[in-house]
Amino acid sequence: MAKKKSTKKKVVKKKTSKKVAKKVTKKKSGSAVAKKSTKKKSVSKKTTKAAGVSQVGDSVAGMAKVYESTSGPLKLSAVDAEYIVLYFYPKDSTPGCTNEGIDFTKANAKFKRLNAQIVGVSRDSMKSHEKFSGKYNFNFPLISDPEETLCNSFGVIQKKKLYGREFMGVVRSTFILNKKGKVLAAWEKVKVPGHVKEVLEALKGI
Repeated sequence: MAKKKSTKKKVVKKKTSKKVAKKVTKKKSGSAVAKKSTKKKSVSKKTTKAAGVSQVGDSVAGMAKVYESTSGPLKLSAVDAEYIVLYFYPKDSTPGCTNEGIDFTKANAKFKRLNAQIVGVSRDSMKSHEKFSGKYNFNFPLISDPEETLCNSFGVIQKKKLYGREFMGVVRSTFILNKKGKVLAAWEKVKVPGHVKEVLEALKGI
């Protein structure tokens, strides 16, 4: 009788060990699934991209909108020229923006002979534009875009860094367009010296 009792005890021990093994296996498989789902989430984050400045071939919105300018209400699609040279600058009456405006003014007659209308754009108010344009006798209109409608259409509002401080501002950019809003030539992060001459040469080749 004693031998039979010991046999039953051994069988119970074996069954218990199998149950423990099953529990351990389930836990391991559960942790593996959790790791896979975490990897999928991290991949989806990498696919997001920031919008950039308009490039050659892009068709830009906002051409039919009427904007306030130093020459009165202005609709880009209705200008009396085949091409539009649209340049965006950060701020009225600053050294770089002043020099750029003066350079475009000096070359305006050459642009007109190529059937192009120069238009400057910044976020400054009309009052600021009128003072700026009047002081330096600019012979082309400046559009006031305080709500950044036109600036955002061309993607020129970008993150900038100055003296270690980051902020959103206008990236100095120039575009040659047709009246339908198609970008024929584009420059971003413009350096003012020699830029107007470069734009004029590009226009001759279009």
